[in-house]
Amino acid sequence: MVIFLETGRLTLRPFTAGDADDLIALDGDPEVMRFINGGRPTTREAVENRVLPRLLHDYPWGTRGYWAAQEKGTGTFLGWFEFRPVAADSPAVVELGYRLNRAAWGRGYATEGSRALIRKGFTDLGVERVTANTMAVNAGSRRVVEKSGLSFVRHFTGDWPEAIEGSEHGEVEYALTRADWEAAALPGAPDQPPRR
Repeated sequence: MVIFLETGRLTLRPFTAGDADDLIALDGDPEVMRFINGGRPTTREAVENRVLPRLLHDYPWGTRGYWAAQEKGTGTFLGWFEFRPVAADSPAVVELGYRLNRAAWGRGYATEGSRALIRKGFTDLGVERVTANTMAVNAGSRRVVEKSGLSFVRHFTGDWPEAIEGSEHGEVEYALTRADWEAAALPGAPDQPPRR
């Protein structure tokens, strides 16, 4: 198995076509999909024809934008992390995201994976700015990006193809620059650079 990144409890690896069943189970949970599409499950056809090709896409700067997350000790599929360039030809600005199964919620996995990706992005991948967007009412996701070091940038109204519960409150954007990340370094913190 090719490993992109490991943390204390997580392994992030490239997706394969063999991940379809895990993705169908993940996107089949109405609670997981609540802030994505109002809770509708994703069909097998959609996973195989739309979702997997997006997750398997390689960017010209030598990495993918989505990573399968597994529990390190057991190999259990937990979901995925997004660390995708906003412009396909440059790693300077990336979007951070995640989708984890309910069994993984509330255990710190989203923050742990996000912090590790941010560190790798700023230290190894040439990233200058990390952004994250979520629905304004998605308090759990907002807490994760805040604990990962991102700061609130703005509130905006997105163009939703169809309204879902909570979309009337709009969306929020968070961001973190490499300079701010370096300035906030804490001595000994595994997800921060060492102080100079």
